[in-house]
Amino acid sequence: MSATTIRVGTSYDVVIGRHLADRLPGMLGEGVQRVALLYAGELGQLAEPIVDVLVEHYEVLALGLPDGENAKTAPVANDCWEALGEKGFTRSDAVVTFGGGATTDLGGFVAASWLRGVRVVHVPTTLLAMVDAAVGGKTGINTAAGKNLVGAFHEPAGVLCDLALLETLPAAELTAGLGEVVKCGFIADPEILAIVERSSALAAESPELAELVERAVRVKAEVVAGDLRETGGRDGHPGREVLNYGHTLGHAIEKHSGYAMRHGEAVAVGCVYAAEIAARSGLIDADLLARHRSAFAKAGLPTTYPWGDYSASFDDLIGAMRVDKKARGSVLRFLVLRGLADPTILAGPDDQLLRDAFEALA
Repeated sequence: MSATTIRVGTSYDVVIGRHLADRLPGMLGEGVQRVALLYAGELGQLAEPIVDVLVEHYEVLALGLPDGENAKTAPVANDCWEALGEKGFTRSDAVVTFGGGATTDLGGFVAASWLRGVRVVHVPTTLLAMVDAAVGGKTGINTAAGKNLVGAFHEPAGVLCDLALLETLPAAELTAGLGEVVKCGFIADPEILAIVERSSALAAESPELAELVERAVRVKAEVVAGDLRETGGRDGHPGREVLNYGHTLGHAIEKHSGYAMRHGEAVAVGCVYAAEIAARSGLIDADLLARHRSAFAKAGLPTTYPWGDYSASFDDLIGAMRVDKKARGSVLRFLVLRGLADPTILAGPDDQLLRDAFEALA
């Protein structure tokens, strides 16, 4: 397939295609002498085409990271900073990330904080990272208090979404990534829902999945271009906060599970929860609530909680929800819908309503 290029505002390109390693030097730009390749440790062999291209042009520092959310800690970031300092990285040098969303978040944060900001190009290897973490310029690490509570906005110089890499994913990881894709259908692009609902299978090599990646990236690119730093949208639109649909409960569930439950799985449950809140607040009808359950289920994602080995009570989770980034002081704020692709913020819903909506997940 030919590559598709999506421009994010006036800042950078997201290139979607197959076997894109040769495009990396062009994205890094002029004047770069050293490149730090931050990669998920288990993906060393998969990163070889990237390494081969980089070593032709630059002095390369390869830094393997812990897997998953274990990479997103202050000690891991510090190890990366020390390695950059030892190798004499300057402001004209660059970082390349190769891995899933956790690698992108950590690598982007290292790039944002080293010398107050150096260039970074993301090469996401999972569906979740392609449609979510790699696009938008949000970087961050976790703390004991919650997920992504320390971070910075730092736009990449570019993003390479190599769809061939999706063929290496375990089926469960590919399915989990659909959580963020289906979310985009509810908040902005209903055609995403239509594609999911009519597809019998969404294999890594299928044209349907390629279209879903493009559509989800376009949703995020358009939202980010209008509200990079999450200060608010125009004409009543929540702006960048819309991308957090399902994340208030989703992040709390992830944290309670020790990040064993995949992000996209938790977001799917969180979106159904947000729909329950909206329905009980009189904002959406029963059909749209039911469509949340059916669309996520069609994608193979959970729509109930507890789910599998993952369980927590409302009282277990409400504390984590109260330190959600959308909260303001003691007021919980939820991204909800007034209709399909019509998002809004619901501030300070009644605690009993929240509890009843949670119990409905069971």
